[in-house]
Amino acid sequence: MKLWRGVMFGVLMLLAPWVRADPPADYPFVSYDQGLVRAREEAKPVFLYFGRYGCAWCDKTNRESFSNPEIRQRYTEHYVLVYVDAEGGRRLKLPDGERITEAELGARFKAFATPLFVFLEPDGKVIVKIPGFKTVEDFRDFDRYVSEGHYKSRTLLQFLGGKS
Repeated sequence: MKLWRGVMFGVLMLLAPWVRADPPADYPFVSYDQGLVRAREEAKPVFLYFGRYGCAWCDKTNRESFSNPEIRQRYTEHYVLVYVDAEGGRRLKLPDGERITEAELGARFKAFATPLFVFLEPDGKVIVKIPGFKTVEDFRDFDRYVSEGHYKSRTLLQFLGGKS
């Protein structure tokens, strides 16, 4: 029995690098390196979603929030959408030529818990980082905060506290 468990563990460890977390369905997500290029070309902010395989909160977010047609439309129109598997081994080439894995990128953004949502300016500067499951209403508010430029004059907490 111990031998069988050892063999199964070994097989799972060999397959682990090829297991990927899935972004929400029906969204045009691209890799981080592709997204930064597109953001500069299109002069759009980046919506960066860190997820990971087996993340129940990522799955809940995908099912309950990203399935909303209004959110899909807003985010597809207003942002370059980037999805990163926070534990992934896929290699990325950053604008400065540095090559890193998705997991290393996750560590740079401190994506130690998923989901993590990061809005970036087209040049890659962080606008705001938002951890955890969020509702449709939350994503609607975050979109208004970024797409309407409120982040330039107040924090997200100030914006949410004064929303009407």
